[in-house]
Amino acid sequence: MTLLRSWVPGANDAGTDFPLNNLPLGVVVPPGGPPRCAAAIGDHVLDVAAAEAAGLIELGGPLLDRADWRPVMEAGAEVRRSLRAQVTALLEEGADRAAERFLLPRAGLTYQLPFAVAEFTDFYAGRHHATNVGTMFRGPENALPPNWDHMPIGYNGRASSVVVSGHGVHRPWGQLAGGDGPRLAQSERFDFELELGCVLGAPSAAGMPRAPISVAEAADCVFGYVLLNDWSARDVQRWEYVPLGPFQSKATATTISPWIVTAEAMAPFLGPPPERAVAPLPYLADAGDAFPDLSLEVALGAREVETVIARTSSRHLWWSFPQMIAHHSSSGCPMRAGDLLGSGTISGPDDGEQGSMLELSWGATREVLLEDGGRRRFLKDGDRVVLRGHARGDGYRVGFGDCAGTVLPAGERPGG
Repeated sequence: MTLLRSWVPGANDAGTDFPLNNLPLGVVVPPGGPPRCAAAIGDHVLDVAAAEAAGLIELGGPLLDRADWRPVMEAGAEVRRSLRAQVTALLEEGADRAAERFLLPRAGLTYQLPFAVAEFTDFYAGRHHATNVGTMFRGPENALPPNWDHMPIGYNGRASSVVVSGHGVHRPWGQLAGGDGPRLAQSERFDFELELGCVLGAPSAAGMPRAPISVAEAADCVFGYVLLNDWSARDVQRWEYVPLGPFQSKATATTISPWIVTAEAMAPFLGPPPERAVAPLPYLADAGDAFPDLSLEVALGAREVETVIARTSSRHLWWSFPQMIAHHSSSGCPMRAGDLLGSGTISGPDDGEQGSMLELSWGATREVLLEDGGRRRFLKDGDRVVLRGHARGDGYRVGFGDCAGTVLPAGERPGG
């Protein structure tokens, strides 16, 4: 697909994340105004809530007046597609510009979570990351657990900890291992994780037992995608992860991008599965193109100077989101509109393609050099981590904007 041209300033620029082909959905807060459902376009956003109230958008009832995209998610894929078609018609080149009065400049806007997160599940679907971490913790001969090639491994996280880009994240307290037993201390190995998030827009059928969702059906459950940073306290994680896996080490915060790139915008950039030496069980069999092809990067800002410390691709994921949904639902677990699934850290095979400080510093045995002369093994207070990602079309790109968070000093010590 080539660039869809728009009359909105900046929408036809090759470097924008937000051409008419994209139209990602978010919740913006204008200076001095209430939060609004909006779609990003070029250098502006369209206040779709105001456009709906004015009758320029018709969805069969007011769905955009709550500053939360959950009502549209719950209304189903056809309503989402109708919204996209109507907004495209309002903003395309040659339209009568009736929506111009509902455009807001992106500069100066702040953001809220684009939807109320129902549940958060974080997977472990990046093979290179899993191999790297396993090698550091268990040695190369036991890097991947025996089940890794047979199912998407994940854990249930904390929806209450999900925050939108721009929020600071306090360094967590936790139990750290020591020679004489554990101690309660601030995490000394605080880390980021470069992930892709999937937002579900169709719930499981009601009733018990709930029928599992097939891989093919799961593709229709996807509302859209976000960038996702699953902040991780590695020293806390190492002490607690046996036998039940991550808990407090992952509960501090998860940052997502302010914009949801919809399933329709991502559809041209879905590719085939990896070549597998081990075929998954039939209920997890690959079903067509389902793997997003995104260029991803991580930037670390210290003392106002930003350094890109990693570049990689979402093509390194080993399991697709439809496979994750199918496996998640296979036990009868209900899936809800507004569920958020994390891919797990996305890393590549080469130096500079690692999506976490744990890998970039190889367990703190080497330093990551910054443009300002700084050196890092893990994150310091004041560090600003920015995730970016985009897919490249013919003369345009589809992106998410920045997914950013700054490490703040630890809060009050637990227990006083």
